[in-house]
Amino acid sequence: MLIAGNWKMYKRPSETADFCRALTAPDGVEVVVCPPFPSLHEAVPTGVTVFAQNVHWESEGAYTGEVSAEMLLDAGVQGSIVGHSERRQYFAETDETAWRRATHALEAGLRVIYCVGESEEEREAGETGDVLRRQLGVVEPRDGLVLAYEPVWAIGTGKTATPEIAEGAHALIKEVVGVPVLYGGSVKPENAEDLLSQPSVDGALVGGASLELESFNAICQTAARIRS
Repeated sequence: MLIAGNWKMYKRPSETADFCRALTAPDGVEVVVCPPFPSLHEAVPTGVTVFAQNVHWESEGAYTGEVSAEMLLDAGVQGSIVGHSERRQYFAETDETAWRRATHALEAGLRVIYCVGESEEEREAGETGDVLRRQLGVVEPRDGLVLAYEPVWAIGTGKTATPEIAEGAHALIKEVVGVPVLYGGSVKPENAEDLLSQPSVDGALVGGASLELESFNAICQTAARIRS
């Protein structure tokens, strides 16, 4: 069971180390934090597994604002999120460019949490399956690869997929690409047990609730109880 906290553009370096040292990783649960780039160097020495939030597809080059897998590995970072819906929405990430990033990261030795998911309009139109299959069309199973199903309509909105919706999407994703799948989309202590209890759900990519120590630890403890 993997529980990853995506901090997005929150938590400065001065806040990071104490937070990470106070995290508890229960038996049977791998706890990952994904800080913004300036906070990575504060998180790594604490002993928590640290992932970045993005990574480029080249080892080096004239790519202002980007960071390579080799740079992250040199800094002690173990993996990266790739293809998050906010990268797709705000920074023109596509299925093809996201998978290029993921492929290079995996080949370089990073682990990858690769995100897929449908918008509210696509769900209401009954297109969830088609959208997921399209997004997964570029993906192939690799060592170190974990997928995350993040329904876009449930990210930062307070809405959460029902356990049945989550299980259906996860089962489809595993049918197409046979790797572990996390659920991401307004995961909270209050709904974590119902979501993580689903047979096809292998963990969670937690957003806002990962910024508060009490709530993130509570989700990790719930995961441990379910898998014990």
